[in-house]
Amino acid sequence: MLIPKSVLLIFLIFILGFKPKLKSSSSLGNIIVNFSLKSTDNKLVALDSFKNARGFIIIFTCNHCPFAKLYTQRFNELFQKYDSLGVHLLAINSMDTAMYEEEGFANMQDRAKIEKYQFTYLYDANQKVAKMFKAAHTPQAYVLWKTDSAWKVKYCGAIDNNGEQPELATSFLGKATDELLNDKTVSKPETESFGCRIFYRD
Repeated sequence: MLIPKSVLLIFLIFILGFKPKLKSSSSLGNIIVNFSLKSTDNKLVALDSFKNARGFIIIFTCNHCPFAKLYTQRFNELFQKYDSLGVHLLAINSMDTAMYEEEGFANMQDRAKIEKYQFTYLYDANQKVAKMFKAAHTPQAYVLWKTDSAWKVKYCGAIDNNGEQPELATSFLGKATDELLNDKTVSKPETESFGCRIFYRD
């Protein structure tokens, strides 16, 4: 008997560490201070590196998670759509390399090259940035917007509502970003998301 791909995907996520988004640990509305991380092209990248940024799309992702892997092309499409509008996509890997050897920096570089990442892929080696965002799993998305001279979380949650079929998906992340670009209040600032758990070392 053939097992549907969706069932296999859910099984793999549970095996690799499933973590639903917890409402109690939401970072919605929080101020995010400037941070600096090494990118896969060996450059230090900070929020302050983007002098004319209107906002940021921050996505916590990784190399091994089957659910995160479904979104590679969508990450590129988000970059293509929003980077020229001053909204920069930063993907961050905060996975514990002691638990997942394939999450090491060299493996990140290989994956970025093989998958032809157009966006910036950052290594959160000490997991401090993930903790600041209260990230729980991959993929998990945030939109930062400048409010009173500070970067504030205006959206957090899922990228969209259909990992396997992007053509049928509703982009929660895209809608939130579009609303902010049009000086509107985000109509749905928080959504449920799930994926492979980020295990914190302390």
